[in-house]
Amino acid sequence: MDHKDSRAPTIIDVAREAGVSPMTVSRVVNGKQAVRQATREAVQAAIAALGYAPSAAARALAGGEEIRICLLFSNPSTSFLSELLMGSLEQASHHNVMLAVEKLAEPLSVEAVLAHLKHARINGIILPPPLCDSPEMLAALRDAGIRAVTLAASHRPDHFSSINMDDRLAAREMTRHLVALGHRRIGFVKGNPAYNSGQRRFEGYVAALADAGLPLDETLIAQGLFNYRSGLDAAEHLLDLPEPPTAIFACNDDMAAAAVAIAHGRGLDVPGDLTVCGFDDTPLATTIWPELTTIHQPISDMARAAVDLLVRDLREQRGDAPDEPAHMLLDFKLVRRQSDAAPRRRPRGRPKA
Repeated sequence: MDHKDSRAPTIIDVAREAGVSPMTVSRVVNGKQAVRQATREAVQAAIAALGYAPSAAARALAGGEEIRICLLFSNPSTSFLSELLMGSLEQASHHNVMLAVEKLAEPLSVEAVLAHLKHARINGIILPPPLCDSPEMLAALRDAGIRAVTLAASHRPDHFSSINMDDRLAAREMTRHLVALGHRRIGFVKGNPAYNSGQRRFEGYVAALADAGLPLDETLIAQGLFNYRSGLDAAEHLLDLPEPPTAIFACNDDMAAAAVAIAHGRGLDVPGDLTVCGFDDTPLATTIWPELTTIHQPISDMARAAVDLLVRDLREQRGDAPDEPAHMLLDFKLVRRQSDAAPRRRPRGRPKA
């Protein structure tokens, strides 16, 4: 392995170099006997080649206790969940830790969740929206001594590491893009009120309208729930207006895809009659026609980073290392595809019978 960067080699690097698990490296480092001589020699050769210095965290793994982490979710968007799972599973495998995936049913019982996690011997939790914004959940995990990393939370937690993206700024940039195309009646499909990310995206939309000197027209705002069904209802409502919007900006790709479907059902051309834009850049954005202009939220990257931070926190905790939460802010990108254009004519209403 060629280490061209300046970082110190880790137990993961040694394991990869020797072709063994990090746990095996830890056993060799700590002089445990349950390692074959050939394997021990391979690990020692890798340590020498990389100049690896065992850390307190690596020594703490000597007892052979595996790390178990859990992804808790209750998000209704299957596209979002798919990206989240891909990143989490990939990075958990990279770290050689066990990943459990649990869906929480409503109403949420924090006591029942904690009892289940303790029974499953879970060491740490990844909390995506909306669980990341539950004060009750965060306080219960802290009091129980269970580590967590929040993903896309509205605020940085005091006691846990976090991964975020600036939803407000991203939505503001998308709305500015629509204004720059010439749209003045821009419909907005809000997300589930239980999710603070949807509120931040709405705030970005409102701010961009103010930037452009455009009034906030409440009739152009439709409530969605982040799922496809709610997007259908919201688009029907917006296109039934006496003066419908020339563009619809939906809070996620699922609802944007639903708006495209409703437009097609009414004989409207997207983007000739109606521009439709989404948020997240999930695989759905490129599997419908026309492909969606959307905000690329690096969901898989955020999940990978969440696993990285959680594993780091757990290993530091076992090694009595400094216990400081880390907070990461990842970049977004406006991805322009085929669903947006300058307004060429006002969308038609529902055809008369």
